Amino acid sequence: MPKSDQLRNMQPDGRESWRIFRIMSEFVEGFEVMSAVGPAVSLFGSARTKPDHADYKAAVETARLLAKAKFAVITGGGPGIMEAGNKGAFEAGGKSVGLNISLPQEQEGNRYQSISLDFHYFYARKVMFVKYADAFICFPGGFGTLDEFFETLTLVQTLKIEAFPIILYGSKFWSGLVEWMKEQLIPQFIDSEDVDIFKIVDSPKDAVRAIRQGVKKHWWQPIDAVAVQKTVREGPVAQTPLSGYRTDDTGEGTRYGKRPQISKKAHIKFNRRPTT
Repeated sequence: MPKSDQLRNMQPDGRESWRIFRIMSEFVEGFEVMSAVGPAVSLFGSARTKPDHADYKAAVETARLLAKAKFAVITGGGPGIMEAGNKGAFEAGGKSVGLNISLPQEQEGNRYQSISLDFHYFYARKVMFVKYADAFICFPGGFGTLDEFFETLTLVQTLKIEAFPIILYGSKFWSGLVEWMKEQLIPQFIDSEDVDIFKIVDSPKDAVRAIRQGVKKHWWQPIDAVAVQKTVREGPVAQTPLSGYRTDDTGEGTRYGKRPQISKKAHIKFNRRPTT
């Protein structure tokens, strides 16, 4: 083959280069909308769970209690457990966030969303679930639920984010998986402490109690308000305080909630008051 033909065949497909703008737009819109949501819990579970199922009813009640505790509820925006989570928060007057995804089998967003975002790319959507959540709760579900659960475990285990409450709802469903981890993964593949990253509960009240205790443990730390105001005005990262939120100047930019890798620059902490 002549050299000119070889070079012609090596020319990149321009469509791939333009794809980055669609990806970027999903991140930009997601960051702008989600940064204003405030304290939130991401709730996962099967899209196939019917409204008359005990798990659906438990998810509704859990989300209702979270909304009463001033947490927004973030779901994938679809049917099943996602709908239950949005329904509980919506009907309780709380913030009900749906991160909808376009799928070949056209998943329609449920009608209980007060804040709705649409995504084409799973990875952009998954960033929003983790970046803006103060806790995770996973109800029984399939590959998608397991994917979110294990990715978050990996992020915590590898110290890419600080530990935060990860709750598994339903010991009957999850206990077999946990036993498999203990029997097959410890000590060759994971440390025994790694199974302490998450907690199993069996009631909405226990789920919300564990989340509130975990969030308080990890994020509500007493600070000197005067010193913080002085640091904000005069420090290396001057910014206007966000009422009620804690922010950190990190290696990945200012972030709500968890810190990935902390930069060498000073970071600012704002105290988040316990919800009532």
